[in-house]
Amino acid sequence: MCGIAGVFAYRDEAPPVDEHELLRIREHMVRRGPDGAGLWISEDRRVGLAHRRLAIIDLSEAGAQPMATADGRLRITYNGEIYNYRELRRELEAKGCAFRSNSDTEVLLHLYAERGPEMVHALRGMFAFGIWDAREHTLFLARDCFGIKPLYYADTEGTFRFASQVKGLVAGGGLRVTQDTAGWAGFFIWGAVPEPLTTFAQIRSLPAGSWMTVRQSGRLQASEYFSIATEIRSAETEDRSIAGESREIGQTLQESVRYHFVADVPVGMFLSSGVDSSLIARLAARQGLALRTITLGFEEFRGGRQDETADAETLARELGTSHTTRWVGADEFKSLRETFLDAMDQPTIDGLNTFVVSKIAAESGMKVALSGLGGDEFFGGYPSFRQVPALARALGWSARVPGLGRTFRQMTTAAFGLCGVPKYAGLLEYSTTIPRAYLLRRAVFMPWELAQVMSPAAAAEGLHDLHLMEWDEASGGPRSDWAKLCVLESTCYMRNMLLRDSDWAGMAHGVEIRLPMVDAAVFRLAAGHLA
Repeated sequence: MCGIAGVFAYRDEAPPVDEHELLRIREHMVRRGPDGAGLWISEDRRVGLAHRRLAIIDLSEAGAQPMATADGRLRITYNGEIYNYRELRRELEAKGCAFRSNSDTEVLLHLYAERGPEMVHALRGMFAFGIWDAREHTLFLARDCFGIKPLYYADTEGTFRFASQVKGLVAGGGLRVTQDTAGWAGFFIWGAVPEPLTTFAQIRSLPAGSWMTVRQSGRLQASEYFSIATEIRSAETEDRSIAGESREIGQTLQESVRYHFVADVPVGMFLSSGVDSSLIARLAARQGLALRTITLGFEEFRGGRQDETADAETLARELGTSHTTRWVGADEFKSLRETFLDAMDQPTIDGLNTFVVSKIAAESGMKVALSGLGGDEFFGGYPSFRQVPALARALGWSARVPGLGRTFRQMTTAAFGLCGVPKYAGLLEYSTTIPRAYLLRRAVFMPWELAQVMSPAAAAEGLHDLHLMEWDEASGGPRSDWAKLCVLESTCYMRNMLLRDSDWAGMAHGVEIRLPMVDAAVFRLAAGHLA
């Protein structure tokens, strides 16, 4: 787990790589990698790579980055963990590849040399990386299936830049950035900036499950290799045995938990009383995997219905984990406000709990922590899986009356606003389909409310450029209501908010958060369950 950055001055008239800019980007991400730093700039100064290291696998200097192949052709800066790297290494060694380290980073280099961009299909893990190919004069970028690890880029005036953080790219000083009204509109609607947008017009996120090549000609080629909607749609066409599927899900989850213990440092876990984290803890204990657990208790909830500490402590005793309960109160939360906001990369309305529990984990010496995130999104645990379809069925008839929904909204907005429930004005207008009803349920501000938090002109421009729905029902989306909700919760909510918050909030304290539920093999089986 690390912070990565790179600059490629592909156009002849573009200035050479500025070492100081690259160092400013890198050092802005120092909290992502407190264990070491690396920098490489090519002899012609047309390309440079930088790295901040959080050492998890191969703690020796042999695992330092940027890392190159023995012949110097390929060089990589990489953030993440490849959990099946040992199996991949054995396959590569059988084909004659020689390794100089015990890192998963070097496996990526050899795998790219053998398979090129198709290498991504062999990877099981979370990752974002850039590989410079000196022979082909090509930069290759890739990001994991679900977007657990971030990767942002800017392509301006003949120079391509990338980094793990938006703030890092801006801190470099080489970009003249302007605010993106669509990114801000997306934040006010969803509570997080939706991919591939950021709050800056010049900076974009490489979409989850995608790779990109940047050539010396300046040509950018991007390709999607994994799609949540496509996977679910494929599962809907298969005939599966429910009993067999349930057994297979259990086995695959157990395998995923085992993979997520691959590390050269101890592995801990954020333990709540929820089903997902409890299941992961039990699966770890069943396999004899040593586990340290941490539970966050809130003083204001102590002894009440919302207090999860007692149940978590009971489970920890049952499983024999080394357990810590840490109590925090409102005053401590308030004291962390400035640090929290400074660490936040892109604006979000969430992430504080993860920030605090990661801080506690770091203070206890933990560098890797498991989380149960992903179970509700993949297995239908949220109330939205029932409520949104019910809303669409109850009020979908309004779409058959042209203009009814909009007229109702315009006539009732003021009245519902006075009652403190302004969303209710959109009940008829936004309950005609599953995606629209989902927007009504999840949105922080509805589209017609944006002019209250942005200037009217910015709100209009932002809405015009913002594609509110992650996918369109008419373009081959999943058929079942539950499957549609899975796509929406997994993209609009999990990817854009929860995964992003887990990354920056954990890395703010040098803690790598791993997510056994957010695994492609687990998801494919869950997709069959939802279908």
